Amino acid sequence: MNHSMRLTKVVFPTDFSALSRDALPYAVSMARDFGAKLLLVHVEEPIPLLGPTEATYAFIEPDHAALRKQLADFPIGDTSVACERHLLLGGAADMIVGFAAAEQADLIVMATHGRSGLSHLLMGSVAEAVVRRAHCPVLTLKSAAMAHSPAAD
Repeated sequence: MNHSMRLTKVVFPTDFSALSRDALPYAVSMARDFGAKLLLVHVEEPIPLLGPTEATYAFIEPDHAALRKQLADFPIGDTSVACERHLLLGGAADMIVGFAAAEQADLIVMATHGRSGLSHLLMGSVAEAVVRRAHCPVLTLKSAAMAHSPAAD
């Protein structure tokens, strides 16, 4: 039985944070080493704006032009890696899982904020939801600074 791993598409969701930048080299390295395409994804969640009645319920539309520029300017650091950039609008975990499935991705590489305790309970975890629901393997990475922090345990 052949158990060799073959990657053609690696999805890397980013929120443009320092944590996300710390995880990027892993995704770039996997894509480069396997000759895979890197799919850089940013999901913008609409912000609900509540008025006095349900009729005035609306969403604040994100600035798509600014987000596209930020995504385009997000440096991957290796010009030999084929890279596509995608801006998605919706719930982060749903959009990442759906995008990876639609693209038939072989791997998702993403940073996790490593929250624990009450903040995890209140915030939930996009990475955890993606791990539970993705059709492909998910590599989650904490930053080195968080790994040494007692709060990360």
